[in-house]
Amino acid sequence: QVQLVLSGGGLVQPGGSLRLSCGASGVRFTIFDMAWYRQAPGKQRELVATITSDSRTNYAEDVKGRFTISKDNAKSTLYLQMNSLRPEDTAVYYCNLNPPRASWGQGTQVTVSS
Repeated sequence: QVQLVLSGGGLVQPGGSLRLSCGASGVRFTIFDMAWYRQAPGKQRELVATITSDSRTNYAEDVKGRFTISKDNAKSTLYLQMNSLRPEDTAVYYCNLNPPRASWGQGTQVTVSS
């Protein structure tokens, strides 16, 4: 059974940075593709960034150049470095396989506000 534990959310001012971490058990990053997702209030959950088992990355258009997805295979940890944050980045962020197969859990809240 896949378990995902998120950390790193919080409140940040526009233009600021945050790094999210996702510790995983029950899934091998060298085999499965992973991704970060987010759900803003009143909106559907959307794909933010993906990383393949061999570390190829892809990003949603509105985060390209600002967010960086990475992983540590040995630690089974997925990261999302978020720079130049905007109020529209405010959402609950989740990690999961790509395509998603694990339980979503509570996610971690990211609020961008002055």
